[in-house]
Amino acid sequence: KEINPDALVLGKSPALLNTDSDRERLLKAFGMQTVVTLPFDETMRTMPWQDFLALLCQQYGAAGFVVGADFRFGYRGEGTADKLLQSCRDAGLPCTVVPQMTKDGTVVSSTHIRSLLEEGEMEQAVAFLGHPHILTGTVVSGRGLGRTIGVPTANLLLGEGLLKPRSGVYACKAVIDGASYMAVTNIGSRPTVGGHRVTVEPWILDFAGDLYGKSITLEFHKFLRPEEKFPDLEALRLEIRKNEEETRRFFEKS
Repeated sequence: KEINPDALVLGKSPALLNTDSDRERLLKAFGMQTVVTLPFDETMRTMPWQDFLALLCQQYGAAGFVVGADFRFGYRGEGTADKLLQSCRDAGLPCTVVPQMTKDGTVVSSTHIRSLLEEGEMEQAVAFLGHPHILTGTVVSGRGLGRTIGVPTANLLLGEGLLKPRSGVYACKAVIDGASYMAVTNIGSRPTVGGHRVTVEPWILDFAGDLYGKSITLEFHKFLRPEEKFPDLEALRLEIRKNEEETRRFFEKS
């Protein structure tokens, strides 16, 4: 089970932007060859920064470091970017400290990105992330109501603790078995059909085939509209068709 360091340090954990597997997928998309995720347990939490640095060099063969200017590591965060830089100089290892990044006068941070996602500001979130926001889930059996109105959706089972963007409809890309498709994705409780539990349901455009049990990675690009309750299924169908047209136009322009 994935544990955010804040869960041990502060007793609570913010919602995760991505799963470990999605973070690895993103890193490899930007050229990383191998990703190793260390378990953050009580032993790791109380490890002095010098011992943690030795662990990385001796056990994992670290030959250089790249960190942010506000990077903290080791017990009580006593290790800093400056201490790491000096230690690397003493050991003859390369070390790059990346200065704090800003965009339009705002610091680029996971806290700000979480706020943008929770507010449905998806295009702004994408700009701060530098890539589409992604969620990966396995398709599970749903109620099948979408098929009755000609918009068969896939019901995705997502990992626990993940941040779900604001309830509403989004223009997405869906990656299935390495192929990419446009998708109209609804996040919410589906009030028109009496739903209560929050679900993530993409309608994958121009796709034909069985999706049950498959893993789908959704790339979120644009917020189309908030979730709303329609008077009947026909009104819902017409609105979803409008969302389909908006999605196609968005990606044609992109």
